[in-house]
Amino acid sequence: MQDKPTIRVIGAGLAGCEAAYQAARLGAFVELYEMKPHKFSPAHHSPTFAELVCSNSLRSNVTSNAVGLLKEELKRMGSLIMEAAYATEVPAGSALAVNREDFSAYITERIKSNPSIRVIEGEVTDIPEDGITVIATGPLTSDALAEHISALTGGAELHFFDAAAPIIDFSSVDMSRAFFASRYGKGEPTDYLNCPMTAEEYDVFYRALISAEGAPLKDFDRESQAEPTVFEGCMPVEVMAKRGYDTLRFGPMKPVGLPCPDTGEDAFATVQLRRENREGTMYNIVGFQTHLTFPEQRRVFRMIPGLENAEFLRYGVMHRNTYLNSPGFLTSIYSVANNPNLFFAGQMTGVEGYVESTSSGFVAGINAALRALGREAVVFPRECEIGALAHYVSEGGVSSDFQPMNANFGIIAPFDKKIKGGKRVRNEAYAERSLEIIDTRFSYLKNS
Repeated sequence: MQDKPTIRVIGAGLAGCEAAYQAARLGAFVELYEMKPHKFSPAHHSPTFAELVCSNSLRSNVTSNAVGLLKEELKRMGSLIMEAAYATEVPAGSALAVNREDFSAYITERIKSNPSIRVIEGEVTDIPEDGITVIATGPLTSDALAEHISALTGGAELHFFDAAAPIIDFSSVDMSRAFFASRYGKGEPTDYLNCPMTAEEYDVFYRALISAEGAPLKDFDRESQAEPTVFEGCMPVEVMAKRGYDTLRFGPMKPVGLPCPDTGEDAFATVQLRRENREGTMYNIVGFQTHLTFPEQRRVFRMIPGLENAEFLRYGVMHRNTYLNSPGFLTSIYSVANNPNLFFAGQMTGVEGYVESTSSGFVAGINAALRALGREAVVFPRECEIGALAHYVSEGGVSSDFQPMNANFGIIAPFDKKIKGGKRVRNEAYAERSLEIIDTRFSYLKNS
């Protein structure tokens, strides 16, 4: 082992374990630091690695679904997390769900029995200045380390509260009800989609919104949301609505300056959606950060004219979350732009979800090892979901307000021409293209 270059991985969650495993496979010796069992975050309770906190589901297993495609990409390239998931799988229809205790135990054993990985128990409170390091400490990074990360970014690049509005697939918008326009004609018309409402439509929507079910709060979320500045700075749309019947009409649903094309007059209320990416495949609902449950978001927000059949690429969320303002700070291999020896992985980078965190750990671990070995970096293209996520994190969208993102087909590189046959056919074409790239260009990673 003495002749192998050493890298450090801080954090033994899904991203950290994936990073450590991939780096070891490629020929590096890994020191994996984990503060459990000596110290636990508010969300973690088990001493084992890769603990699943929120759910035992890794979501869809179908490659015409973006997260299903991402899982298949990772599986074909030798992901430890995917190996563990399929080894501990429980029946869940078209989804991949696992026995969470067996899943965590499987990964813990694979990591601890690897002769190229040494597990070091204890909290890391500072960022090492020498050597190559991958930080994968998750959305509940300990306060001491979070302070050092904040200092590294200049203090303004680390967010401690996540308030995001839903993002809609543009192809699912009914353009017979919605129209393109910027308020008062300023800017590019296609920057905004507008969904006008009559008084009757607004009344039905308003009453559904104020009575909709909110998501339950974890203890650490409840502490964060107890702070008045949190609510004022990123108020949930349903809380805003409860302040008065017309509050939304003078706020995010203000119709002024957006005359309807068929009448030339302003509507009673108008919901605006802002372009989320350069290709115009994704739009976010402006001012609709929310704490409603996902089923309630589907039900209530589909009452908006034009969004009756909306496909949600990302639901709105409001919870405590430590994540970087990654565009410009991180590269497409999850390294720090001005410090190529420092990598980040997991939800801290701005990816959202178990599989997405795994993918960031996969990319960061491979490239940390390649750097230690003096070899060329591996950059995954945007035609693959693993590359699309990495590019989203490093480049962001057209908005300066960077928000965490799940795997979805809205961030993947579009085809040069429209694919006929509907969304399913288009998504199947995306998957076929991606897996062909993985098989022809990156299959060697499985046997490294």
